[in-house]
Amino acid sequence: MATTETRRRADAERNIAAILDAALVLFTEEPQSSMVAIARAAGVGRVTLYAHFPSREVLLEAVLDRTIAEAGEVIRKAAPEEGSATEAFGRLLRTSWHVLNQHRKLFELAQRELGPVRLRQRHREVVDHVEGLLARGRLEGVIRSDLPMTWLVTTVYSLLHAAAEDVNTGQLKADDAADVLEATLLPALKS
Repeated sequence: MATTETRRRADAERNIAAILDAALVLFTEEPQSSMVAIARAAGVGRVTLYAHFPSREVLLEAVLDRTIAEAGEVIRKAAPEEGSATEAFGRLLRTSWHVLNQHRKLFELAQRELGPVRLRQRHREVVDHVEGLLARGRLEGVIRSDLPMTWLVTTVYSLLHAAAEDVNTGQLKADDAADVLEATLLPALKS
């Protein structure tokens, strides 16, 4: 038999999930959505929303963290540790693009509202996958070693997000982005 506390905790978890789901949709479709609109879409009251997320910025950070965690899981499933570093990097780029493409409007909003430094900090786990793969590529002799590792990671991170921006502005087709990224990055990183 569930206790009252257990039921409350389950209700809170359901409310948080509903709020994050609604916020993801609204931040993606209507980036300037208000907290009231998000509460309404989540099926909760404003008091409940503010009890879990005291500001729009805190909510945006939570949605972003959840999305990045999901991206990390997708990247892990792409098995970046398997095969040659070049093959694994190609898989990593394609899976990373696939996830970013699904959420590119959210990342555009986060870039604008949280700023590039905070956005980059939140990507630490994903960036670690890229850095680990590039380090392995250096050991295999296929990734250049004449430039700092931090610069190579920044290049990958920046071009992924630049591709998302170009897709958002209609300068690049989403279906072409993974090929363009691979054609740009592999030669740039190759030793």
